[in-house]
Amino acid sequence: MFRRRFGLLAGVLVALTIALFLAAPGLAIRRAIVTELFGPKMVRTQVLEKSGIELNLDRGVVTHVNSTQLTLKEADGRVQAIPLASTTQVIRGRRRLPLTSLALKWHVLVTWPATGPAQSVDVEKIPNGKGPG
Repeated sequence: MFRRRFGLLAGVLVALTIALFLAAPGLAIRRAIVTELFGPKMVRTQVLEKSGIELNLDRGVVTHVNSTQLTLKEADGRVQAIPLASTTQVIRGRRRLPLTSLALKWHVLVTWPATGPAQSVDVEKIPNGKGPG
């Protein structure tokens, strides 16, 4: 009886190990697709969540900024005006910056809902000598 249980347990553990070993490459493929779609080559996209919320992601160079609006020039030449609010988060790496630190010629990725102000502005590149103080 003990041998039968041990054999069954060993079989289950071997099957689980094989399943997990084979599943890992599949997860890596999904990550590669997401990186390709939303990586540095992305200019803009619209995402519709299951909850019904529509989000816009725009990447470009800041051409105009004030306390209520950010204007981007995207890689394909499109100029996109994006509303800002006091709740908009400006993020550079792991640091949060004040909204007032945004400057011209910064390369940013903006996440904003279709019906409201930007949620976040991720700073991707700051030209030399134009960084926050």
